[in-house]
Amino acid sequence: MKKIRDERLQWKNLKNIRVVYIVQTLGILAILGYDLTTKGLDGMTNNPVWIVFMVSVIVNAYLSMTISVDHEERQRSPVKSLYISLTVISVLAAIIGLFVSFSDGQTVWNGLLIGGIIFVSFLVPVLYIFKLRKDNLEEEISN
Repeated sequence: MKKIRDERLQWKNLKNIRVVYIVQTLGILAILGYDLTTKGLDGMTNNPVWIVFMVSVIVNAYLSMTISVDHEERQRSPVKSLYISLTVISVLAAIIGLFVSFSDGQTVWNGLLIGGIIFVSFLVPVLYIFKLRKDNLEEEISN
């Protein structure tokens, strides 16, 4: 198979891939919606299609982050943004952990566990955006 060199055909191919992705996502959502109505929330999340859907949503989100950082008009200080983000997610994780700890039937350990999971879950994208901004700043300085 020959490699496509015409930019118009490459653009058309990318549009076709986007349409296929949309149709595939709608199909997955239809399957998960059917499972939700027939088997409930546990039945839906036990379906392997749920894992495929979640992985594709996460990958799409990370790819969108790359585009949004490249599209920023004014350069932000990567370190300052990192400190602000770390402060916000620390406070958010602490508040949620406290609410879980004071809920009926929950212990302090459950609150610490949930708070820690939330902190790590938000930490990964924050560090990824920090890396992207730092790389963009270094690229701008070198040019």
